[in-house]
Amino acid sequence: QVQLVESGGGLVQAGGSLRLSCAASGRTFSIYAMGWFRQAPGKEREFVTAVSRTGAITYYAGAVKGRFTISRDNAKSTVYLQMNSLKPEDTAIYYCAAGNAVSGNATLYDYWGQGTQVTVSS
Repeated sequence: QVQLVESGGGLVQAGGSLRLSCAASGRTFSIYAMGWFRQAPGKEREFVTAVSRTGAITYYAGAVKGRFTISRDNAKSTVYLQMNSLKPEDTAIYYCAAGNAVSGNATLYDYWGQGTQVTVSS
């Protein structure tokens, strides 16, 4: 079992940056692929990015590629989402998740955090 806690959300102006963190419990953090998803009001949960257990493989949704970067520090049991050039359409609750494989399919992730709100103003 994995406990996940997101942090770093907040209010930022369009064009600005935020860095989200997801802290995981347990010494087995490194066996999980990690992903970030987001959900805006009135929309379904959307894949953002994911990273393999070693960090060797990353996937990005087309909407964020080139602007967002996922990384992980297995020694700290933490995954990060660096968000640059933010747009109002990035406004959402951001969730981190842990699973057995790198995937954009939310159903393949077993553990989820409670989310952190990101609001981008124009």
